[in-house]
Amino acid sequence: MNQIPGEPDMQTHFQVLSQDEKDQVHERTLKILAHTGVRVDTAKGRRILNAAGAMVDEHSHIVRFPAHLVEESIRLAPKKFSLGARRPGWDLHMNSGECTLLLSGEGTRTLDRKTGSHRDSTFLDWQEATRLADALDEIGMYWRIVKATDRKNSIFNYVEYIVSLFTNFSKHVQDPIYSKEEAPWFLEVLQTVFGSKEAVCKKHPVSFVLCPQSPLVIDEHYTDAYLALLGWDIPVAVMPMPLMGATAPASQITTVLLSNCEVLATLCLIQAAEPGVPFIYAPISALMDPRSGMVKSGAIERAALSAATTEMARYYGFPAETSGYSTGQSVPNIQSGYERAFNVLPAMLSWPDILVGAGLLGSSMILSLEQMLLDCEFFRMCQQAHRGIVSGADKWLDDEINRIGPGGHFLDTASTAQAVRSEEWYMEKLGITATFEDWESAGKPELVSQARDMVDQILASHQVLALQEEIVRELAHIQKSAADHRA
Repeated sequence: MNQIPGEPDMQTHFQVLSQDEKDQVHERTLKILAHTGVRVDTAKGRRILNAAGAMVDEHSHIVRFPAHLVEESIRLAPKKFSLGARRPGWDLHMNSGECTLLLSGEGTRTLDRKTGSHRDSTFLDWQEATRLADALDEIGMYWRIVKATDRKNSIFNYVEYIVSLFTNFSKHVQDPIYSKEEAPWFLEVLQTVFGSKEAVCKKHPVSFVLCPQSPLVIDEHYTDAYLALLGWDIPVAVMPMPLMGATAPASQITTVLLSNCEVLATLCLIQAAEPGVPFIYAPISALMDPRSGMVKSGAIERAALSAATTEMARYYGFPAETSGYSTGQSVPNIQSGYERAFNVLPAMLSWPDILVGAGLLGSSMILSLEQMLLDCEFFRMCQQAHRGIVSGADKWLDDEINRIGPGGHFLDTASTAQAVRSEEWYMEKLGITATFEDWESAGKPELVSQARDMVDQILASHQVLALQEEIVRELAHIQKSAADHRA
């Protein structure tokens, strides 16, 4: 393919939907939302949608969305905005051509790196995972990677969690709150850490992940929790998780269609509640395993569904958040490696703004800190694959060919010395690159052991950006108030 003068270098791109297919997804979405509708279980949400012009059946909770409401909601959502961070220089600019890695979320088990056994996750596991993510440059965003099973659900424990989060992590936070009762505590901590409500609204240091239920349900509990945050301009990533063959029809294109219906219905609620609030298109689609009825986490078809998420986001002009790190394996092994690699590369080559999934195994239920490092290595390799073949004027080395001529070599040329220090070569940070003899004489080191040693080194040395002393004192006061509230 000839390069047009003045155009940027080509990049590697993976595409699964034609323009006609994307048009059809949109048109069919409008028909389903207008005629079948969505069940909206939150009474507050139904009132908001009714006031915006949706047709609401209070008996069945079914809400039908006229096409003009959907189109206006798409128009209202900003297409470019930034997700801020406490750490200077770490704001993430959506729709700017960059891609960052987001932790996977909501696991409940941990692969203990000292014993190799599986066990329930603890608050200490969560702290270590959060500090490790803070240290890794590839990870630009936080999602609660595991729940601490040694902590009960209470306002006091939630406040302890959110204070510890900003103590252990300094980049952007994308996380839900779990009840509307948590909202005032969450907002008080935000205002304390970032200085004021105005600063939070301007900087967007946190975003909310909202997961409508498939098929076609906007739930009450988590949606009301989000609606309790109105007025703070908190960006929302809408993440339905349809399971093809179970909670979605047994067709990949119709699974894309269903998730699009759920995303756009939720978008209508969000924009009706707070017009102009930042919005991220973020469905995560998976497949049912016909042999068990459970999720088939390592299915290669997920790669195409993940790419389709990015393509539909771009169709509307929205920032894209998609998944890629998929495996049903419970430990880092050959199968988990090839399942993750085959899923993450196409997802990355669709080039979303945000790639979800680092750090969890076992259908996103089992924390592995070693896997988090491996996932960062995958991410760096995929970035290099997306870079493509750069053909700027300094890359055409015809003169070198003419100078060296037949039978020569380029090992000692200045251009080679310069290129191996550039992006022409990707130099692995993890992995065994020695000869067999050298590997054998070194005691046959294993990749996971190498990653484990790196985890220990990072946790022993990494210092999270400290909060100012007056902020720490105020957060301690909030925690005391939460303790008094518990009493």
